[in-house]
Amino acid sequence: MIREKRNQFGYTQEEMANMLEISLRQYVRIDKELCLPRTDILDKLISMFNLSNEEIGIYVKTVLYKKIS
Repeated sequence: MIREKRNQFGYTQEEMANMLEISLRQYVRIDKELCLPRTDILDKLISMFNLSNEEIGIYVKTVLYKKIS
């Protein structure tokens, strides 16, 4: 979901990493839904993309499901 939002806004992965002040590698893992971002990073993503509670819940469930699969 984060990848789709990023693409809608026209940002590259590198631009996102810079805006979030994290490494590109760390952002790629978030983009690929391989890990949940830290709370401060998630807060920035929520603000940047104006994510709803429903979207956040879906994202978290998706990432957690991938981790246990």
